[in-house]
Amino acid sequence: MADSRTTLVNRARAADGATTCPERLVMEHVTSRWGTLVLIALLDRPYRFSELRREIGGVSEKMLAQTLRTLERDGLVHRDARPVIPPRVDYSLTDLGREAAEQVRDLALWTERRMAAVERARAAYDAAKA
Repeated sequence: MADSRTTLVNRARAADGATTCPERLVMEHVTSRWGTLVLIALLDRPYRFSELRREIGGVSEKMLAQTLRTLERDGLVHRDARPVIPPRVDYSLTDLGREAAEQVRDLALWTERRMAAVERARAAYDAAKA
């Protein structure tokens, strides 16, 4: 079992510092600050761009647009542009995106549940280093 984890770590590590394996790039997209929030928000329902920006809060238009393009390219987000006036664009999760978003949400929920234990561990660590 340790062998498969070692293999995963080796695959996720940059080979020469200049190249990164595809798995690592996807992990970076999914676990980025805005990627995580976009995926979790889209679990609830599809959003228009401005609605999603308000839901997430604190993200610039440029950063949200870049995050959505990246997640769309990875096949996690679907962009539905309707040719109406005014233009309407909705964002939703693909099946692949829903799967990733559920994993990210579960990690966020675990973090929330276990934060007290993390804080105790930090305090013990800091006390031992003092």
